[in-house]
Amino acid sequence: MHKIQQVFDQGYLGYLEQYGMNYESNKVAEAIMSCKTPAMGGNQTICQDCGKTHFHYNSCRNRHCPCCQSLKKEKWIDAQKADVIDAPYFHAVFTVPEELNPLIYANKRALYNLLYSASSETLMDLARDKKFLGADIGFISVLHTWGSNLSFHPHIHAIVLGGGLTDAGRFVTSGKKFLFPIKVVSKLFRGKFLDGLKKLSLKKTLAFPGELSLLQFPREFNQFLTKLYAKEWIPYLKEPFKSADQVIEYLGRYTHRIAISNSRILEVGDKSVTFRVKDYKTGTKKTLTLGHEEFIRRFLMHVLPKGFVKIRHYGLLSNRTKGKKLKLIRILIKGRIVKPVLKDLTGVEILNRIYGIDVNCCRHCGSSNIRRQSLASVKKIE
Repeated sequence: MHKIQQVFDQGYLGYLEQYGMNYESNKVAEAIMSCKTPAMGGNQTICQDCGKTHFHYNSCRNRHCPCCQSLKKEKWIDAQKADVIDAPYFHAVFTVPEELNPLIYANKRALYNLLYSASSETLMDLARDKKFLGADIGFISVLHTWGSNLSFHPHIHAIVLGGGLTDAGRFVTSGKKFLFPIKVVSKLFRGKFLDGLKKLSLKKTLAFPGELSLLQFPREFNQFLTKLYAKEWIPYLKEPFKSADQVIEYLGRYTHRIAISNSRILEVGDKSVTFRVKDYKTGTKKTLTLGHEEFIRRFLMHVLPKGFVKIRHYGLLSNRTKGKKLKLIRILIKGRIVKPVLKDLTGVEILNRIYGIDVNCCRHCGSSNIRRQSLASVKKIE
């Protein structure tokens, strides 16, 4: 049993008593508690040489489960190799003022989508501006909704190609330390997000529960917008990556990450859990201890709406255009093509290739003379 699974096993009933049940969050909780246990079914292998029996239980495959992301991440990153070219790439992060967090949490689907659209339009509009690049660019955007302490902190990570195609069919690069001036990015992103927020309000599509109830009135909502316009929004733009290989490695850090990994958890007690957190003000690492119910509450805040697309491709990297345009760019810059190697492999083959784990061999004596049989799922008896 992994650490996060242990916390849910010990504290989820207490969480339900304290906070009640939400359908989508409950599905995630049940998946985590069942992952790689008899509840999921699986198979057992019996070594014909040494007689040892090994059990292999199925994964839940839920995208919020800390045990089910490794293979997905490796296959996805491998597939992206074909789309990465030998050109500058930048890392951009779009955040919003914390005053918006309660409203975003109450309207996850609509305002997560607004985060994507405002940030992507900002990048594409500035790239097309002849003062900066005068070309169409491509990028991959990923939503994260957490801070190091599991607080609600929605933001967009974008891995941006620092060059693009002009209308004349030339490939141009920024040739600068930073892709665009930070203040220009800040003002444009702020304007696009708040304009989109105002339109959603006028369409009466936003919910204003609890302490947000006053925002349903136009006067209060407009005052809220005025305060947000007056604040300085602070996006983050990092220097270009050194190589295409570094881009691929960097993508892996962000695409399939969940709110917290098992590796950050230091101790799971009978009633509390202690884990590492980062103090962003000082850059130092500290520890934080939470009760099981509070840990679970914070973890489940980051469950995405059903069917929500978390990894999105834009511009030259969008599925509609990347085939022809990336091929043209490689011709123009004489760039290399990196072919995926995991595409046609099974999960068992990927485990062996990447991690050196061969489930077709006995873990005790190494013999491949094994007999496998399926195991039916077994529901827990409360």
